[in-house]
Amino acid sequence: MSECIKPDYTQLRLAPPKTDRPTILVNMVMSADGKTVIGQTERGLGSPTDQRLMREIRANADVILNGANTLRASGTSSSIDHKELKKLRDAQGKNSPPISAVLSRSGNLPLHRAFFQSSEFKAIVYLADTVRMDRKNILQATGRKIHIVPSDNTILATIHHMRSELKANVLLVEGGPTINNEFFKRDLVDHYFLTLAPIIVGSHETISGIETRPSWAPNQVRRLTLVAAQPNAKTGEVYLHYQRLETTK
Repeated sequence: MSECIKPDYTQLRLAPPKTDRPTILVNMVMSADGKTVIGQTERGLGSPTDQRLMREIRANADVILNGANTLRASGTSSSIDHKELKKLRDAQGKNSPPISAVLSRSGNLPLHRAFFQSSEFKAIVYLADTVRMDRKNILQATGRKIHIVPSDNTILATIHHMRSELKANVLLVEGGPTINNEFFKRDLVDHYFLTLAPIIVGSHETISGIETRPSWAPNQVRRLTLVAAQPNAKTGEVYLHYQRLETTK
């Protein structure tokens, strides 16, 4: 295996967004035995090269979405933290950095996290309409935008709002596994980026990258097209890029 020249994700060739939703990307890092966390956090799985690639993918996005569990466990932000990537976004006429978003069915979110405290990026909370009014008021008091979505249609309502009201062309979903499942289950993922890390976590209690309960039936599985697979001899990682398999009906 030769030394790796890392992939360049700074200028992805993405199809134009649909009228009712952005083009949707999913990005994650996973251990060699299919786990996305060590203990309770994903920190320690990916190398600095993986972290750089994550920010390159972010540079393409207008909005970055996380689930509430990820925000509670390790925090979320939409920071890019690289001058050249910020310049790239400026040249493309994009907000710098992307808007950070979280989706919650309970409204029980940690207000001390950068998502609520940082002034470096804009953020929006998508709340299910079943969230108690007192929780909604607490979140509104942080100054972050709140948008209510129907509890029986949270994902579709969220991405429709992003496209129609935020004018988002590209949405990047960064997990966790529950929200990843919701997007894959609905066949909404256009591009899937996966860093495979040379680590064995070895716990049956540790979550995988896409949590499905109950499991999908055989006719529900999602098939993807491999765009690129780039090994890195220095870090032992493999950088995978898949695309949604278009089928003719």
